[in-house]
Amino acid sequence: MALLKVKFNQKKRVKLAQGLWLMNWFSVFAGILVFSMGLFLKIELRKRSEVMDNSESHFVPNSLILMGILSCAFNGFAGKICYDSLDPAKFAKWKPLLKPYLALCFVFNILLFFVALICFLMRGSLESTLSQGLKNGMKFYRDTDTPGRCFMKKTIDMLQIEFKCCGNSGYKDWFEIQWISNRYLDFSSKEVKDRIKSNVDGRYLVDGVPFSCCNPSSPRPCIQYQVTNNSAHYSYDYQTEELNLWRRGCREALLHYYSSMMSSMGAVVLLVWLFEMSVMVGLRLLHTSLESIANPEDPECESEGWVLENSLKDTFKSALESLKKMGKFNQVEAGAEGAGGEEGGKTPAITTVS
Repeated sequence: MALLKVKFNQKKRVKLAQGLWLMNWFSVFAGILVFSMGLFLKIELRKRSEVMDNSESHFVPNSLILMGILSCAFNGFAGKICYDSLDPAKFAKWKPLLKPYLALCFVFNILLFFVALICFLMRGSLESTLSQGLKNGMKFYRDTDTPGRCFMKKTIDMLQIEFKCCGNSGYKDWFEIQWISNRYLDFSSKEVKDRIKSNVDGRYLVDGVPFSCCNPSSPRPCIQYQVTNNSAHYSYDYQTEELNLWRRGCREALLHYYSSMMSSMGAVVLLVWLFEMSVMVGLRLLHTSLESIANPEDPECESEGWVLENSLKDTFKSALESLKKMGKFNQVEAGAEGAGGEEGGKTPAITTVS
């Protein structure tokens, strides 16, 4: 029994073709939307590529861009087929291409569904990328005189100001690295010498943070140096008092920003996928309803359209049998080639009698 079997007359076939033509052009605009989302995400990721450890995060925008281009191409082609299906003479040239085209559409929709899922599942990979990238970026914060790294201070400062964050996982991350350049240290000072000597790696570590960690809406002037020294500030206890520094780490802030963006894009791609699936089903019904016309010379006669010629179970069984036959055929061919090679390798013995 055919799956989704529907009876059509000429009027219904025309309405279906016209409706599909319109839906395909809506799908073209949906493809442009998917392409635009991928392009926007790629630009947003490139803005902060200095604080990302690898290029894996660009897999999602690249996939969206590719799916958007393919969607425009497939749906534009389908729109042409639906338009020509109104004229039997024009439609005849598309008949041999419809089955391969529908198979490609099926593969495309599977890929589109997986791209939508990836948009939701990239959070873990993105978190590790941001964690390592921010860690490296903070190490290069002081290298304002080093070619190739002189921009890192501005990048980190702008990032912390824009996203209202501090450090990788929190403000205490700055205590573990030397973020003050050596050119601004007085090495004749006893305090500087003592701090450098007290550290195994010979770094100048302080319990302070860059100015960009300060919260400008705090009523108290920013305490960015000697953050953990209660006696250095009046009426201050860093363990109990709400610090006037950004509490949230930049990894969390960026992860929330990008993951929420990707989740929204994934939801849009899922809606586009559902629309594409409905278009593919409609195109299959149109194809089979035109193929099953009993008398091609009488376009007004009734016909039947279906999505699958047999039930889903029977179609699955026949597909498995076809795959098994193909496997057996390949084994027979391989055996025949091996036997031919053995026979070819045996040379007849020639006895020479003198």
